[in-house]
Amino acid sequence: MKAFVVERYGKGETGRVIDVPTPTLRDDDVLVEVHAAGVNVLDVKIRNGEFKPILPYRLPLILGHDIAGRVVGVGPGVRGFRVGDEVHARPDDFRIGGFAQYIAVREGALARKPANLSMVEAASLPLVALTAWQVLVETAALQRGQKVFIEAGSGGVGTVAIQLARHLGAFVATSTGTANVEWVRALGADVVIDHRTQDVAAELRDYDVVLHSLGSDALATALQVLRPGGRLVSISGPPTPAFAERRKLSWLLRQGMRVLSHGIRRKAARRGVAYDFVFMRADGAQLARITELVETGAIRPTIDRVFPFEATANALAHVARGHARGKVVVQVR
Repeated sequence: MKAFVVERYGKGETGRVIDVPTPTLRDDDVLVEVHAAGVNVLDVKIRNGEFKPILPYRLPLILGHDIAGRVVGVGPGVRGFRVGDEVHARPDDFRIGGFAQYIAVREGALARKPANLSMVEAASLPLVALTAWQVLVETAALQRGQKVFIEAGSGGVGTVAIQLARHLGAFVATSTGTANVEWVRALGADVVIDHRTQDVAAELRDYDVVLHSLGSDALATALQVLRPGGRLVSISGPPTPAFAERRKLSWLLRQGMRVLSHGIRRKAARRGVAYDFVFMRADGAQLARITELVETGAIRPTIDRVFPFEATANALAHVARGHARGKVVVQVR
């Protein structure tokens, strides 16, 4: 089969399409013929080597954390899917590989594709939608009537998180650039802060939850936005000792994360705020619940650009520039 692989770590690595063996199946695996694959900042960071301590992938590596396609084979232990089913998924860590014609995915990571979406649209959702779910529902337990501030509302996670928060009945504020203010407001945000002309900390007060996805400078602002007892949940770090424990990382890495996150954890504690770090995980059951929300119209995908498979390197470069509005997708088939 054809696959897009990177053969070394580094920003200068562009990757290339080569022939590789079709994956073999474990007992609980499903073989998916990939029709489309989402492109994420995580793919760029892994290629650049930024996640080697947490995700020490062996090279050469097929990137790709979002897929949509059709089931063409099942392992002997699979009970929930059959050949011909249309599915989408965020594959497990260490089993990624969406930038290929076929991928073997653990049954527990799969969900049926929303019936009202194309393959391209379905491929845009798993990673960002699961991230939004695991931050807002699982970690923050966002409730009806609460106030949530979602940074970077025009990004892949932001566009879904705004819609999910609105569905949960929360009051939603977000930030974006001047050109995207009205576009993001149309997604359901009650308040949109133009970060080019407005000061978030001056505009927002007494929020219950902040979804932090920007750099370290934005952490201080997030603390000012929150009420005492509020919750700051970051998907961009720094990681916490609790995260290191969940990942079963080495003692050295656990101590490193303790040091890296000490400052924000101390500042959060002083303000009576909880600080959490979320590194999303594959979860087919959660993705199935998201699929239901898509089919009822509560969440809709937002596509920035679609690239042909042979231009996967260009798709990664586009995402790396940081100006995508919504998701970038590679059309494999």
